[in-house]
Amino acid sequence: MKRRTFIKQGSVAVIGLSTGLNATAFYKPKQSTLTILHTNDVHSRIEAFPQDGSKYAGLGGAAKRAALISRIRAEKDNVLLLDCGDIFQGTPYFNFFGGEVEFRLMSEMKYDAATIGNHDFDGGIDGLHAQMQHASFELINANYDFSDTVMHDQVEAYRIFDKGDIKIGVTGVGIELDGLVPETLFKQTIYHDPIEAVNKQAAFLKKEAGCHYVICLSHLGYKYRGNKISDHDLAAGSKNVDLILGGHTHTFLDKPTMIADLEGKMVYINQVGWAGIMLGQMEVQFEKNYKKKCVTCMPQVIK
Repeated sequence: MKRRTFIKQGSVAVIGLSTGLNATAFYKPKQSTLTILHTNDVHSRIEAFPQDGSKYAGLGGAAKRAALISRIRAEKDNVLLLDCGDIFQGTPYFNFFGGEVEFRLMSEMKYDAATIGNHDFDGGIDGLHAQMQHASFELINANYDFSDTVMHDQVEAYRIFDKGDIKIGVTGVGIELDGLVPETLFKQTIYHDPIEAVNKQAAFLKKEAGCHYVICLSHLGYKYRGNKISDHDLAAGSKNVDLILGGHTHTFLDKPTMIADLEGKMVYINQVGWAGIMLGQMEVQFEKNYKKKCVTCMPQVIK
């Protein structure tokens, strides 16, 4: 061995021995983190609850939510902002402006996507369609067939988002409208089985589109005693879904529920109450080949 080569190699060995390191210590596995922010059942709550001593006094409000979202975006690289329906109905803002204020504010906050809740039909399907000009985000639903309605070209069954090097597939489903919403409001909208609809979209997103993570935006409801399909049923009957973000039942969860799917894989379910009182925040950390994921939940009360 040449003297110069020996000195070089010897120097590297000495550094390793003196610091107690070995060759593997210099290797750090590749990690990518996705931050998912989500709301549900905001119900036209534009302003915070009044300071009247009631249970939710001073909580919520679009301005404080927007400020919190902006702060998180400044701190995090890959942020996805989603809503799970019932954007409309609940305050005079909807009665007077028909949803325009809600959609404009969500657009200002740069929501990526939302699904449709039953109360989003309260102004009629024509009223929902009229407000779409104010929405810069996607409406996603896979189990409502809008073919014979004015909403036929306004709703997607899925959407794929690229956040850094993470590829996320998002689909969505809604509750059965018949018996819950007057037919005069939803008109020719046809309801299909949500579990079948989600599995079809999730299989495409995970296996064909190559998404690293699949999210379902649900307005089915968290859990019921009867036979009504809930997020629990959806998770248990699903394949290829990683996370269900829910709405409709106004359920406050401090941490996600985990349900085993058809293949025994755990599906996370989360929901953050109603009226914009809380902003859901979940951190999903992917390692190396995106097979292993670590999920941390940190919902924040908006006050």
